Amino acid sequence: MTKPAILGGARAFAEPVPFVRAPTPSREAVFARLEETFDAGMLTNGKLVRELEAQAAERLGVDHVVAVSSCTTGLMLVFRVLNVQNDVLLPSFTFSASAHAVAWNGLRCRFTECDPDRFQIDLGDAKERSEGVGAILATHIFGAPCRPEEVENLGATLGVPVVFDAAHGFGSRRGTRPLGSFGIAEVFSLTPTKPVVAGEGGLVATNDASLAEALRMGRDYGNPGDYNTRFVGLNGRMSEMHAAVALCSLDGFDAHLARRHSMAKRYATALADIPGLRLQILDEGDESTYKDFTIAIESGSFGCDRDTLVRSLIAEGIETRNYFDPPVHRQDSHARDAVPLPITDRIAKQVVSLPIYPALSDSDIDRIAERIALIQAYAGEIAPR
Repeated sequence: MTKPAILGGARAFAEPVPFVRAPTPSREAVFARLEETFDAGMLTNGKLVRELEAQAAERLGVDHVVAVSSCTTGLMLVFRVLNVQNDVLLPSFTFSASAHAVAWNGLRCRFTECDPDRFQIDLGDAKERSEGVGAILATHIFGAPCRPEEVENLGATLGVPVVFDAAHGFGSRRGTRPLGSFGIAEVFSLTPTKPVVAGEGGLVATNDASLAEALRMGRDYGNPGDYNTRFVGLNGRMSEMHAAVALCSLDGFDAHLARRHSMAKRYATALADIPGLRLQILDEGDESTYKDFTIAIESGSFGCDRDTLVRSLIAEGIETRNYFDPPVHRQDSHARDAVPLPITDRIAKQVVSLPIYPALSDSDIDRIAERIALIQAYAGEIAPR
């Protein structure tokens, strides 16, 4: 058996495998979409944004979609429009933007634990920490549904609105129901690492007409058109250029999503028998976008810890990401809201996300999985180094 590269063996990849490669649509398709826009001189608030909103609403099965400049902007505006006054309950195991949107509204984050097997918000722990909160913000981690109807039930019990950070989730399903219509609003991201790409951008999905109307006003400084701003909004508009990229990305979205599912299944099969390695658990019938394919390493049975695996994979020419380490409650930006969250701390040190994007071949996936198995086999020699 060959040795891992970190022990002097040959690298798996002579040219490094990047962690992500955005599935960009063709220039020709984007330029064709933009021709009328440029001719009309309408670079924002134009027909392409409205077309994107309509197409997204149809796919998500919701009444309203509001396009904004980013997912973070969308979350900020939702909390501004809802006029939440008390703490917001949310998991610490999420991207920092979730908590940033809360803090930008002058609200405190009430952090809660994550489920160690599903990596989602732990609703039992959340209930214990929920007294007096003004809203709940739950994330669909790595594109997998977070049992949103149970989050809704907790919100209903508390009498507070529920918002979902669905940055990873455009195309995910909770059973047969697409993400997008749960809670008062779900907010999606269109950055280059996401299943639908705009370059930069976000989509707020809701069935609440008054919320949608206020969000459209809020993304234009709170101005309804007469320059008498009704509340303190911001410049959260999506440009026509970004909408054109997103529309072209949507054109190939079904094939893209099917490819991600195929890749995730191939990874899962190839990694199934490696001791000390486990996958994110999805409920039966749920579909993830697999925005990230994430594994957790139990150092006792794998033979080395996550960080040693990451260093070993770098030696093989394989890039990875440690999402989300440190978790938000450990980050300097949210130190005032820090609380003990031992399960989240443990999971953050165990998980690592592997490359998954359409340009990655099946043979690349097989080789990555083979090298992880090889590293595990030699973990006893690698760990002391």
